[in-house]
Amino acid sequence: MNSKYDLIVVGGGVLGTFHAYHAAQKGLRVLVIEKDKQPMSATVRNFGQVVPSGMNTKWQNYGRESLQLYKELQGQFDLSVRNNGSVYLASNEEELTLLEELHAINKANDYESTLLTKQACLQRYEGVKASYVKGGLFFPQEVTVEPRTMIHRLHGYMQERLSVAFAYQMQVIHCEEQPDQVTITTAKGQVLQATKVIICCGSEFKTLFPSVFEQSDMEVTKLQMMQTVAQPNNYQLKGSILTGLSIRRYEAFYECPSFEAIKAREPKDSLEKKWGVHILFKQATDGSIIIGDSHEYADAAHMDELGFDIKQEINDFMQEEAKKIFDLPRYEIRDTWFGVYAQCKNADIFNQTIGQNIHLVTGIGGKGMTGSAGYAKENINTLFK
Repeated sequence: MNSKYDLIVVGGGVLGTFHAYHAAQKGLRVLVIEKDKQPMSATVRNFGQVVPSGMNTKWQNYGRESLQLYKELQGQFDLSVRNNGSVYLASNEEELTLLEELHAINKANDYESTLLTKQACLQRYEGVKASYVKGGLFFPQEVTVEPRTMIHRLHGYMQERLSVAFAYQMQVIHCEEQPDQVTITTAKGQVLQATKVIICCGSEFKTLFPSVFEQSDMEVTKLQMMQTVAQPNNYQLKGSILTGLSIRRYEAFYECPSFEAIKAREPKDSLEKKWGVHILFKQATDGSIIIGDSHEYADAAHMDELGFDIKQEINDFMQEEAKKIFDLPRYEIRDTWFGVYAQCKNADIFNQTIGQNIHLVTGIGGKGMTGSAGYAKENINTLFK
């Protein structure tokens, strides 16, 4: 590890990693500092669904840029990317209306999607219940990844092919801008220098710039997920499966003409509202099915209020709802876990500059796996004109 770089990125998750990737593509000398032995937070605790279809128009563009990059990288190096598409399954006429309106929006945006009849959904997705599904909207270009595999392989690829330096188990305790450089000090006493520093991790943001953190509108979201045992008899669930509650939640549908009226008619005191539940399915490479997820919120300064436990009542509810949608061969749960990600209450991402060359870029929320690659490309182009 050298002591001087063009860019130091603090945080080795997907957002920080893609900032480093695009900087290295410009020929810059880049160091990524990760406080843990390996990324441990939101990047590795999610579904691995890359779904630009669920985002508003601005972020869909970032997501489509990400899709292209994921596929390009997969063509050179196995990052676990599978181009198996995403589908939204409507459970009633209101949700069908939203799918039709989103299909029209995406047609205008030149983003490929296909409306599916009820019969087409039943034929394509083994086990989906006829009593649930009324129709679907399929996005053939979208991909899935295995999060815990993808980020580690991407780090290896960048070290080998792009000469990006990675420093693990390194805690940054001080970051200060000087007249011609930014100096970083680590807990072990190392002093590193860079032309620019990008901080893409909420915990380092809180540690290094506590007053800025306290004045921010950051909040954290706790999500619960679970994973079944491997399904028998080579059962296959194709791609990302998003259902009626997703249609009623994802930002892409906010742009539909009927969305506001449909949301206004929803019950206010349902369990899905209380726990922020929308039901997703994704099959992992070992044949198991990942099911989720829930959303509980707290101000970032009080994130401990969310607790460290997994609420069994939430998992029980999600499993009951999942059984109304799919007849899986086995619903026996093998693993459960929760993830935590940060987001802004009043902005789509936290992007603030301290001085001239310290850039806080975090709080991407649930958009990280889908939007980071595209957003980071634009941001690096802006910072290194």
